[in-house]
Amino acid sequence: MSDESTPPAGTGTGTPDGPEPDELIYVVEDAIATITLNRPQVRNAFTLTMIDRWADSLRAAEADPQVRVVVVTGAGGAFCSGIDLAVLSGIEPTPIARRRMLTEGVHKVARAVLDLSKPLIAAVSGVAVGAGLDMALMCDMRFAARSARLSEGYIRIGLVPGDGGTYLLPRLVGPAKALELLLSGDTVDGVEAERIGLVNRVYDDEAALLAETYAFARRLAGMSPISSAMIKKAVYQSQHLDLRTNLDLIASHMAIVQSTEDYAEARAAFGERRAPTFVNR
Repeated sequence: MSDESTPPAGTGTGTPDGPEPDELIYVVEDAIATITLNRPQVRNAFTLTMIDRWADSLRAAEADPQVRVVVVTGAGGAFCSGIDLAVLSGIEPTPIARRRMLTEGVHKVARAVLDLSKPLIAAVSGVAVGAGLDMALMCDMRFAARSARLSEGYIRIGLVPGDGGTYLLPRLVGPAKALELLLSGDTVDGVEAERIGLVNRVYDDEAALLAETYAFARRLAGMSPISSAMIKKAVYQSQHLDLRTNLDLIASHMAIVQSTEDYAEARAAFGERRAPTFVNR
């Protein structure tokens, strides 16, 4: 069943020839929510209206019990070229206004990602530049086309990474490689991105990328949603914990999981060699 309605928070701006397509499309099908950035004419550079829609879509996915996995991608052969520079030009030229553009605008997506308990996969084709790359880095996993072009790029226009790049990139590729990419603004393709740990998997072209991304997403959607959420939370929390605290945390998680209906169903399905049917209880 497909739900092509978009969470509330704005619509296309419209033109004299008729309404523009939605800047962001949210669809739920087969337990997978897809967020598609839809401004291909500017390589999916985002506006603040899109940011609101993006954050609302993530919250809708979190609240929807039918959604088990979220995929974010871009239309027209690009992932995201960052913030539309026209947005920056329209901000009042004061430090507080510029700060609020991030904290009360762009960072809404990061906060919604932090609140998302379900797996989040970025399918990256074409460019992922600046804040566009930062948005991909926020995801739990990144799958890329071989021809993808990824760059932090901020330094090329005299800026600093504004959307989590200095936090996220070193945790994926290490501080030295992160500094190389951040300070140079260099671009890497999908193959190199996989080699350095920036993306999980790389595919020959966009069609293969999307097919394989959804095949993997369907696999994850078939897993226990309670266990998936607890594993995701434990992985991120454990980056800030010592081993003793982590072991104590996971002991509590294990006790909770083993008391659920889904655990009983998983055990029964395993023994009967059938696919389990989970009810998220």
